[in-house]
Amino acid sequence: MFAVIRTGGKQYEVKEGQELKIEKLELEPGTNLDFEVLLVADDEGKDVKVGSPLVKGAEVMATVLEQGRADKVSVIKYKPKVRYRRNVGHRQPFTKVKIKKITA
Repeated sequence: MFAVIRTGGKQYEVKEGQELKIEKLELEPGTNLDFEVLLVADDEGKDVKVGSPLVKGAEVMATVLEQGRADKVSVIKYKPKVRYRRNVGHRQPFTKVKIKKITA
């Protein structure tokens, strides 16, 4: 069984036991949380429930594993002939979660 959830302005396709990195949530590791469910289907894709916008009665339960920051991304600006160079780094914060249970 898999589901499509919405969090942090993004949508993710998840399965039970999957670990994924999502936009940062202010939660401690070990905390349980539920996600908004947009779609639920079995593995063959035959029994599909699509919400409008959410599927009523469907739940995706997860546990927060860790908080962290992604690898540095270098943003470089350069303009020729004017001696302008700029190098800025960015590390995006994330929350790593593990999907425990999907119920339809």
